[in-house]
Amino acid sequence: MRASFLTRVFDLIAPRVCVVCGKRLSPTESVICHCCHLHLPLTHYEQSPLDNPMARLFWGLFPVERAAALFFYEPQAQLSRLIFDMKYHSMPDVAEDMGTIVARQFYEAGFFDTIDAMVPMPITRRRYWQRGYNQSTKIALGVKEVVGLPVYTDVVKRTRFHQSQTHLHSWQRQENVDGVFRLVHPEKIVGRHILLIDDIVTTGATITACAKELAKAPGVRISILSLGLTKL
Repeated sequence: MRASFLTRVFDLIAPRVCVVCGKRLSPTESVICHCCHLHLPLTHYEQSPLDNPMARLFWGLFPVERAAALFFYEPQAQLSRLIFDMKYHSMPDVAEDMGTIVARQFYEAGFFDTIDAMVPMPITRRRYWQRGYNQSTKIALGVKEVVGLPVYTDVVKRTRFHQSQTHLHSWQRQENVDGVFRLVHPEKIVGRHILLIDDIVTTGATITACAKELAKAPGVRISILSLGLTKL
């Protein structure tokens, strides 16, 4: 990819760095350098989206069609800097660029075939005020740049915030998110195939709670895409 003249000028004034390793990016690189990109611990689940360890997390819980994450995620690994910056260091551009990267990777495998629209995982109003954006929405917008699917941000709402899921066991995670989502515009997704977008999937409890609410719309089909899948 050729860099624009303005990109080259800005790189001279304020050099961009890779969010994973911290090294300076070349004008043709975005978010992560080529070396870190090559060493991403890819899942390759887009090659078998109907049956893989991530998809199996949701079997029997809601009408899941397919599921895939771009890479395996470990909280203490160097790659975790990418997710941390995206969520807590006011870097929405990182989320959007990563959405573009995952879309290009998955598009070749036909992952987006038959999908009608994307629904980013909602966050509470308090979280939105703190961050100024929803990182899942930014990921979805990055995906949209590649595949052109519409993004619905008003179909389902997160009504309240419980404690963080980070240090909870799997059964505690499910209890923590019970009843926190509310379907507000079911008419938008009736009979449609929806792609639910998230940043990281661990046990799948939050995704499941949201998907069960979406499944109240008649005839809806649900697929899942995330950047990372936590190794348990």
